[in-house]
Amino acid sequence: MDIEARGRYHIMWLAGIRELDLTQHCLKTFGACDRYNVDSRQRRQTLHLPAAAPPVAWYLCALPIPWDWSRNAHLAFEYAPGETWAGDALVRGLGIQLTNARPVTGWGEHSIPDNAPKSNSRRYRTCRNWQFAWWLRTNRNVPDAPPLPTHSAADGGPEQLTLT
Repeated sequence: MDIEARGRYHIMWLAGIRELDLTQHCLKTFGACDRYNVDSRQRRQTLHLPAAAPPVAWYLCALPIPWDWSRNAHLAFEYAPGETWAGDALVRGLGIQLTNARPVTGWGEHSIPDNAPKSNSRRYRTCRNWQFAWWLRTNRNVPDAPPLPTHSAADGGPEQLTLT
């Protein structure tokens, strides 16, 4: 995967999606996902993603400087041996070239079921990660992330943690 930033980005991340947590939005929507090192300060970079046991999909997100929700760059893609693709992420300004992968298209706010919990929250409904997660749930049957463990002194969990 080659990335060419034609603008400046404050944050840029790439997640390999294996499970979903639809109680969350933004990156947390993808549960304990595979994370890949992306440097938002580099104009050009190449990432080599593993072909062995690939995730269901990858998701690239980049937030521009100055931040403007409408200019956030997003690209969902999946492993596709022998295929190549080149173009912009969901918005212009972040050029991508994929090898052995193809973009996933056709998702958006319409992917969220009308009766989905939190669907009437603007924060969730407008989150493109959450929109794609619902597309994955419907079209790829991606499982739920296991619940995060909760610890309290009552159940033997740490009351405080001290590192020395």
